[in-house]
Amino acid sequence: MTATEATEHDQSVIAPAAEPQPGPGATPPQAPPLIAKAAAELVGTAALVAVVVGSGIQATKLTKDVGLQLLANSTATVFGLGVLIALLGPVSGAHFNPAVTLAEWFTARRDGAGVSLREAAVYVPAQIVGAIAGAVLADAMFGEPLVKWSTHDRSAGHLLLGEVVATTGLILLVFGLARTDRLRFAPIAVASYIGAAYWFTSSTSFANPAVTIGRAFTDTFAGIAPGSVAGFIGMQVVGAVVGLALVALIFMPGRSVDEQPAA
Repeated sequence: MTATEATEHDQSVIAPAAEPQPGPGATPPQAPPLIAKAAAELVGTAALVAVVVGSGIQATKLTKDVGLQLLANSTATVFGLGVLIALLGPVSGAHFNPAVTLAEWFTARRDGAGVSLREAAVYVPAQIVGAIAGAVLADAMFGEPLVKWSTHDRSAGHLLLGEVVATTGLILLVFGLARTDRLRFAPIAVASYIGAAYWFTSSTSFANPAVTIGRAFTDTFAGIAPGSVAGFIGMQVVGAVVGLALVALIFMPGRSVDEQPAA
């Protein structure tokens, strides 16, 4: 389940161009079998939700200070997400997020670079199953009921706006990195953005439909009431659309010198 730097000037004069690395928003040049990609998305999303939910449970056991609880939760998520992207990016692109997967499929229809419809149809269910499994695993590790619907209502309008902002920023970051050939920075950049968005968005930045569904299965610090899930996912879809629109606007291809109008 996952921010922008400006386009660099040509660096080929200074140093050889770095080999672009796969990350969210791009698939590896030599794609592994689809079953391996699906496994990577399932395991990665499960691990991500286990980190989010597990660190939330641990934080509430260690302190009653809500600020410290959020700090512990966000810090664990930053480190966990960065590691998972670095590890699984070369296999599946490390989406862990249906919003990223579907956005990549949508953009790939035009330029052909990205997941196919068949891959997207496999990725999304794997991410959802992984998210639910991760929540159940976290509850099991801390002796909580394996499945207990969350009672944490998150249906307020300002929280929904927070999800639009969080998801817009994530899509802008991921596809902005792809457009500027900087996906090698994805583990640090995406994890850093999510960590920051925990604090600057009112919703604490779910920004991920699969993670949202998974977190409904745990009545702990990171949970979300089932009745709030549809609203969050709807706003995440809106954020993904806005994010792609901003990517198209900000990172539109420039014209060659020959195409520039005469002075």
